[in-house]
Amino acid sequence: MDITTFIQQMVNGFSLGSMYALIAIGYTMVYGVLRLINFAHGDIMMVGAFLGYTCIAVLGLPFPIAVLIAVSLSALAGILTDKIAYKPLRDAPRISLLITAIGISFFLENAFTVFAGGVPRAFPVPEYMEHVFVVSEITFTVSSIMVPVVTLGLLTGILFVLYKTKYGMAIRALSFDFKTVNLMGIDANMIISIVFALGSALAAVGGIFWVVNYPSVEPMMGVLVGLKAFAAAVVGGIGSVTGAVLGGFIIGFTEVVVIAFWPELGGYKDAFAFIFLIFVLLFKPTGIMGEDLEKSRF
Repeated sequence: MDITTFIQQMVNGFSLGSMYALIAIGYTMVYGVLRLINFAHGDIMMVGAFLGYTCIAVLGLPFPIAVLIAVSLSALAGILTDKIAYKPLRDAPRISLLITAIGISFFLENAFTVFAGGVPRAFPVPEYMEHVFVVSEITFTVSSIMVPVVTLGLLTGILFVLYKTKYGMAIRALSFDFKTVNLMGIDANMIISIVFALGSALAAVGGIFWVVNYPSVEPMMGVLVGLKAFAAAVVGGIGSVTGAVLGGFIIGFTEVVVIAFWPELGGYKDAFAFIFLIFVLLFKPTGIMGEDLEKSRF
């Protein structure tokens, strides 16, 4: 493999990993405050993509406005999911929350299959997002540049919220002791709603970028992508926002680079994320940045 091909694959891996990272942040934030693996999170990504599709293809709205509406409504969907499904089970055993999350996932997939149909629909990608730049035989599309830039910008924003605002302080306090936070006069349920809103909004951004790069929407699209993003969160160290982004990049690079080196294994590309997950967990069960999670979460 020459250097040009190698850099090209790095660009592709960075773009793919950024999309996994956006979704992985939601997994890690919800786990951080509730110790819940929210298996419905990948389906929130699907909801965001469908909302974007509806705004553009059905309502005829411009792409930026469609993104804003899709992200806002997805954040609302995340809040409603918590209020309806998870809040009544705050004091229930963790296994009840886990089963509920799986139930919500099936509900969303089947609801969208009933209302939207199971046939994939072409996502109307704006022409300027598909514009191609060529630099020293390395090709870039606008979306392949925009995804990592937006991901790193949103990561910076999330870290600012967590470490520089009173709401971030409350989120970090909640991750350590739910009951004590309530006794200190902080509305824990409101803080959890903020966490769901932030995570769901990021998942919607990831979902829209996903259908821009792979222009097709269908109700089951969040299943495999969500599982890979969950693998990214675990690889990076679930409970760590920075670790989730790092895990997303690692999974993206692994998937792209391994196929580039061994194209005959292309049919197994979806397995690499989970093989890498097993490999990491064998040597570092807490994930790459999960060593000090009990002392410093997020």
